Amino acid sequence: MNPPREPPAEPPAWRGFERGERAYTRIVVALFAAGFATFAQIFDAQAVLPALGRELGVPAAGAALTVSATTIGLAVSVLPWASVADRIGRIAAMKISLVSATVLSLLVPLMPGFESVLVMRGLVGLALGAVPAIAVAYLAEELHGSWVGVAAGTYVAGNTIGGIAGRLVAGPLSEVVGWRSGLLAVSVLGAVAAATFFVLVPAARGFVRVRSASVPLRTRILFQLTDPVMLALYAVGFLLMGAFSVVYNYLGFHLTGAPFLVPETLVSLLFVAYLSGTLASRVSGGLGQRIGYLRVMLGGIAIMVAGLVLLFSDSLAVVIVGLVVFTVGCFSAHPVASGLSGRWAQLGRGQSTALYQLAWLSGTAFFGWAVGVVYDGAGWVATVLTVIGMCGAAALAAGVGIGVLGRRRPAPPA
Repeated sequence: MNPPREPPAEPPAWRGFERGERAYTRIVVALFAAGFATFAQIFDAQAVLPALGRELGVPAAGAALTVSATTIGLAVSVLPWASVADRIGRIAAMKISLVSATVLSLLVPLMPGFESVLVMRGLVGLALGAVPAIAVAYLAEELHGSWVGVAAGTYVAGNTIGGIAGRLVAGPLSEVVGWRSGLLAVSVLGAVAAATFFVLVPAARGFVRVRSASVPLRTRILFQLTDPVMLALYAVGFLLMGAFSVVYNYLGFHLTGAPFLVPETLVSLLFVAYLSGTLASRVSGGLGQRIGYLRVMLGGIAIMVAGLVLLFSDSLAVVIVGLVVFTVGCFSAHPVASGLSGRWAQLGRGQSTALYQLAWLSGTAFFGWAVGVVYDGAGWVATVLTVIGMCGAAALAAGVGIGVLGRRRPAPPA
């Protein structure tokens, strides 16, 4: 009689790649390139708003809708992209997203009028939604937990540098050959970055396909909205990136008027301040591990407010310093909240990170337009005061949701 057969041993749990391994480097660089391609094509229009507004005959708030249209498209698409990625894989979803967005972005400069430009920019946003929706979830699956925060900071740095490049390419070109040629050049740049992602990204190791027997999608989404910690993170993204969008949308209009009268070509160079955000995003993840993530977020918000106070000045040098300080603060808090939306999720990591992206993109789109109405009607001082209030609300949400209610998180369903 044969002895009973032992059940096959379960494969060891995937530990994730660690820094120093070749696959870790390829993943981080590939995600950097994907973030670069995505955010260059989201915010390139921000640098051509005055020129676009003049040619198409729309006011500042109307011109800013070309940025909001793309971010609205992103906000609408992040949850569907997260669900698609649960089935076909994170890498496949990001590849489809980058290819379709690049094609659509190349068509934007060919649109004849303001309405058609808005529609096409919205379609670009719909196509681009996969990378913001699932990049952090992808990192959480493929990398060792101790390195996810650091890698997320590098990914956000790619977003930042992409945003810089898109603005710095489109802005000066808009003065020389027109805003349409400026946007076209950024689309080509985005195509190169997308190709870099295709070449470098390794095959997935930690992805587990979601099957029909898993927790339903509706449950995975709604559970996040009962968790005070997740709600606090979403509120931070919504308010802080909304504040960031307001400052970068309307500072150019402010500086081209009295008392500054800065030429539009030089105004576009202010987006170099984004580089300070790149450094801050790399540092904030590691700093959070040492002193606590809530402290880093609250400290970043305090730095943002300090920078905003400097933006009241009539001195161009002081305003530039204030912009740099504000940017450092924002990219100290935002990457931490973004990384924690995946790391701290108790259920539906993909849906949690997608909801965070939905939150900050919605904030960018809504406040980027709505506070523009304040700017058109009440001026720069009222605009900055509004943004300071948004920062205070973000700090309150983080302190209550994470610091006070953090121990009262609901248990995930079986």
